[in-house]
Amino acid sequence: MSDIEPTRLEMLAKLTAPGQPYELIDSTVFGRDCRFFKNAPATLRELFADSVSDLEFLIYEDERLTFGQTLRKSAQLAQLLMRDYGIAKGDRVAISMRNYPEWVLSFMAITSIGGIAVAMNSLWRPDEMAYGLIDSGAKVLLADGERLERFAQITEPVNVQTIAIRTNDYAGIPELSVLLDQQAQTHGELPMPQQRPEPEDDATILYTSGSTGHPKGVVSCHKNILAALMSWELDQTCGIAMMPEPPPPPTQQAATLLAVPLFHATGSHAVYLASYRHQRKIVAMYKWDAALAAQLIEAEKINSFIAPAAMTGDLVQEAARTKRDLSTLASVGGGGAPRAPEQVRNIEKSFVNALPGTGWGMTETNAIGTGIGGMDYLEHPESSGRCSAVMELKVIDEEGTPLASGQRGELLIRGAGVFRGYWNRSDANAETFLPGGWMRTGDVAYLDNEGYLYIVDRIKDLVIRGGENIGCGEVEAALLEHPMIQEASVYAVPDERLGEEVATTLYVSTDIADAELSGFLQERLAKFKIPRYIHQQSSPLPRTASGKILKRDLREEACQRLGVG
Repeated sequence: MSDIEPTRLEMLAKLTAPGQPYELIDSTVFGRDCRFFKNAPATLRELFADSVSDLEFLIYEDERLTFGQTLRKSAQLAQLLMRDYGIAKGDRVAISMRNYPEWVLSFMAITSIGGIAVAMNSLWRPDEMAYGLIDSGAKVLLADGERLERFAQITEPVNVQTIAIRTNDYAGIPELSVLLDQQAQTHGELPMPQQRPEPEDDATILYTSGSTGHPKGVVSCHKNILAALMSWELDQTCGIAMMPEPPPPPTQQAATLLAVPLFHATGSHAVYLASYRHQRKIVAMYKWDAALAAQLIEAEKINSFIAPAAMTGDLVQEAARTKRDLSTLASVGGGGAPRAPEQVRNIEKSFVNALPGTGWGMTETNAIGTGIGGMDYLEHPESSGRCSAVMELKVIDEEGTPLASGQRGELLIRGAGVFRGYWNRSDANAETFLPGGWMRTGDVAYLDNEGYLYIVDRIKDLVIRGGENIGCGEVEAALLEHPMIQEASVYAVPDERLGEEVATTLYVSTDIADAELSGFLQERLAKFKIPRYIHQQSSPLPRTASGKILKRDLREEACQRLGVG
């Protein structure tokens, strides 16, 4: 970069100056000082209404909805939820289904009337579903057939009304399309109800796995979410403004492939919600299928794809195998876990026009924190990027003292995207929030002298497998229920496809057959949490002088055995 070209900070200052579309002003959220966008929509309801057009928005198999049709359909659902189910401001409504159009319609309806959308993990087992519904106090559950089957297996009483999605006459549970048809016959097409949220009203509860115990409900308000959406816009605008020459005007509507679940912040925020102001159509699939994904990219002229490393790798292989024309892809984003540097370079090699991108964020920050893309990413493939304009980062030592560039410590973050707190978990809030509005991330990281963030380890005992947080303590507890297992240590090992995989070292009294152990765990854990790599030994696990298992040593031994990391 020559001396006359602006730096990123200079360009951000120009774009956020008074009178500019992305003007930043001093503000607060939950009483915490922050910077926020002066021209942002007030709430998600305004975001939806301001984005109405006749352009296509949702594509699922042979179904196609415009932005305008989607808003009108969501208004009918909002009316139904208020009239027949008594949903008032602050009431929780759970969504548990595949990435059907009804997921989007439900989210729009709930948040537009001041309800709180509980985005439930669709991979949860019946006992996990029960926990989420009871913990959130959900008044209504909108669920597809697979989720209703699991709901029927719940043994403890759950006081929730249910609405079936895309399944007829499921155990007498009313089906959404039938309910809406009945409403239309009686009342005709109705406008969005007048009941509306305020900017700092709770909008979502997304559950995230901790290192121990049950998942925690992350509560965010409308302003938190809009901070993330506007921040990504600003970063994109900044990146374009710093290009040597502006890109040619688009010849077709922007389109993105929805390859990650909507209950995950990457899917709900970076893919779905970010599409409104971009007027970007979303193409969804029943389930991830690399061959179908390549076909859809070609047919729908998709230009962006955001997914964990696993799915990107699948797509790279499919592109090489079939020679499909994927030249419309301009960006391949990531999230959940860092990509291996070699995969970053492979993206540039594998797609004609696509450049890689990634970022670091948390459910607790509404998926914003840092971002990096294009040539910048190729030059810093191990970095998660530089900080959002509405967030601040700090690295501290064990005593809480800020560390200099290049020094490793715990990463703290604060700003407009940081959530209100954990639902019904004052204990977790006390551990997470520090004076001054800072939030502990549980990540070990360092910042270089240019502000690039590098995540190097985690304080929290988690495995991030394909973007899913898996608490090691939960898996260890399930393993220790087996009568032959005396000790268990669960940890992450690197995986080129998924970012990380679940591995365990066991001290057993007698060797356990793989099939037996797999069957045992399938009764206790969701499939994605079951360890892929299992090492059994007849001696106790190594411990420190204070009695703690030396998990880091076990992980290093496993990496050597597997030839990874």
